[in-house]
Amino acid sequence: MPKTTSPAPTPDLESGVDAAVDAQTEPTGAEAGAGSETAAPKRTRRGRPGYDRETLINKATEVFVSRGYDGTSMDTVARELGITKSAIYHHVKSKEELLHLAINRGISALDSAVEDERQRTGLTALERLRAAVHASVVILIEYHHSVTLLLRVRGNSDVEREALEQRRKIDDKIRILVAAAIEDGGLRSDFTPGLITRLLFGMVNSITEWYRPSYPVDPETIADAVTSMAFNGLEA
Repeated sequence: MPKTTSPAPTPDLESGVDAAVDAQTEPTGAEAGAGSETAAPKRTRRGRPGYDRETLINKATEVFVSRGYDGTSMDTVARELGITKSAIYHHVKSKEELLHLAINRGISALDSAVEDERQRTGLTALERLRAAVHASVVILIEYHHSVTLLLRVRGNSDVEREALEQRRKIDDKIRILVAAAIEDGGLRSDFTPGLITRLLFGMVNSITEWYRPSYPVDPETIADAVTSMAFNGLEA
């Protein structure tokens, strides 16, 4: 009697792991009897090829910026990325977590840059302020979509309120530098620290509205232009 053959296993489309490969990892009867002498290989679950966690966050951030976070569902994100929702949920638990990861990239980089310049020694308060503003421009361009998303949140969820609080803390660090520069005589004193901080970052944040990667000026030159224009009109 001819032997019957089983149909070939179909690929697991969600995890990107071929079921035939999985089958090879299951121990045979003889292997199972071997006990502790031979351990069966562990299954490795991985995301769809081309969309690891970092790539997913990058792409989702772009979708949130182009379509608006509130108006974007996970179905939309999946469709724009050309994957299934289950492939997204392999990396994140919810749309809110995806928003947190998207925003956190830019705000963490901004906070680190400002803090590094604020803590530098051997510089005047004005020099540290200029350096902090310069670094903020470079970070904003490097994390363009993430910072753009940050500037658009309105506090409609816990994630958004947390982001706004982190943003206020960065503003406070700049305001303290501005106040120190005024006290040192480096900045004119007829404007309050709060007003100067708002004006400075109004200029910096406006870059998100027009900057594109194809813009024919490099980030360092843009940062130089912003600091020069801002501080030449503020210096005492």
